[in-house]
Amino acid sequence: MDRNLVALKPALVWKHFAEIVRIPRPSSHEEKIRRYILDFARAQGFESKEDAAHNVYVRKPASKGMEDRKGVILQAHLDMVPQKNNDKEFDFTKDPIDAYIDGGWVTADGTTLGADNGIGVAAILAVLEDRTLKHGPLEALFTATEETGMDGANGLEKGLLHGDILLNLDSEEEGELYVGCAGGLDANMTFGYKAEPTPAGGYTAAKISVKGLKGGHSGIQIVCQRANANKVLFRFLNAAPCDVLLASVDGGGLRNAIPREAEAVVLVETGDYDEFAAAVKAYEETVRAEYASIEDSVSVKVAEVGKPAEMLPKEVAGNLIKAVAACPDGVQRMSVAMPGLVQTSTNLARVVSDGRTVKLQCLLRSSVNTEKEALGESIAALFTLAGAKTELTGAYNGWNPDMESPILKAMTASYEALYGKKPAVTAIHAGLECGIIGSAYPGLDMISFGPTICYPHSPDEKVEIASVGKFYDFLVDTLRNVPEK
Repeated sequence: MDRNLVALKPALVWKHFAEIVRIPRPSSHEEKIRRYILDFARAQGFESKEDAAHNVYVRKPASKGMEDRKGVILQAHLDMVPQKNNDKEFDFTKDPIDAYIDGGWVTADGTTLGADNGIGVAAILAVLEDRTLKHGPLEALFTATEETGMDGANGLEKGLLHGDILLNLDSEEEGELYVGCAGGLDANMTFGYKAEPTPAGGYTAAKISVKGLKGGHSGIQIVCQRANANKVLFRFLNAAPCDVLLASVDGGGLRNAIPREAEAVVLVETGDYDEFAAAVKAYEETVRAEYASIEDSVSVKVAEVGKPAEMLPKEVAGNLIKAVAACPDGVQRMSVAMPGLVQTSTNLARVVSDGRTVKLQCLLRSSVNTEKEALGESIAALFTLAGAKTELTGAYNGWNPDMESPILKAMTASYEALYGKKPAVTAIHAGLECGIIGSAYPGLDMISFGPTICYPHSPDEKVEIASVGKFYDFLVDTLRNVPEK
């Protein structure tokens, strides 16, 4: 594998990205990346600070002759999504990402790469470092813990920012300018129970495992209609050909990643086990057929295991299974105003038992706040009827498009001059920090853009090398052509 990222162009961007991938920075563990940026700013002689929400702020004065230009805020988030393949031994709080060049792409060995949003961070650092660039007053805002709750954006210090334009470098398709995003809401459900002893005899214990799904970002890839491992697992449990006792479940991972894997340990009467195993095998073929053009590595397997000592009470397990089987998941409504854009969706991200509770989490997204709220109330009502405690938390608003934006017009002209075609102007069905920052600083003119990143939030994540060059050249040209105040 070729791991020499520093040989890639643009040199400053890849130099910083090669260093960033070696710095552990999963959400809520961003101390080292903050220190890296603060040390860099200090070495460059720039004003810098860390606020109470652990955002890092750096200021670079305008280059000579550009002092009268509008101020620009370059913004990216510090954290990354820690996802790995089950067979990969890796500690995201300690181990460096093993990034390598694969043809025209940079990817990682068995883990997420962190190009989301590490490339954005690297591009900002490159702009700050390069003294030859022409630009007006610059501010760099590196926000904390975006992936698990947008903590940094929500806690952004009032009065910190002084710029007129915010360029968010957290989009994932080169040649597209994003002018709007979805808001979000977490639905949290908990089934409490007192574990019961498993039957003394007459039952066979087995583990049902769903694997091989593509997963991905629950905003960006939700439109692909990929399978959700939790839904696949519980659909079978709900329709099993015999009575099933549920001992434990562990499905999905992070709230903003479509679940790729899920498993449950169950008990069935020994006399029914052959029929049960045959049903699992047939069900695997059903799922493969249904997702034939979407998922190419579906695996639904069952294997006998040692009998666990405890299980969920039958009533609780039955209510849980039916509630998960009925829970809305995936795209709920497409946008009429912007064809091809998902308007409202939900991702059943997590179902996990710990011997006392089963906790579930859905991440809801919508560019229409009332739809998001109604969907949350619907999911809460379903699980309340099933006997769970429910809580809706973490609501944040979306970002409404402004098609008359001055920076949109300027960047459209810049892109066309550079590449001979107009960029696509669109919105994204994901939670960009622009919605939150724009609420706190309502006068900002905002755009989000970035290089091409495929399969973020999954171990298949990769960034296209050529697109990084185009993205950075476009950023530099944009800064050079920012209008006067």
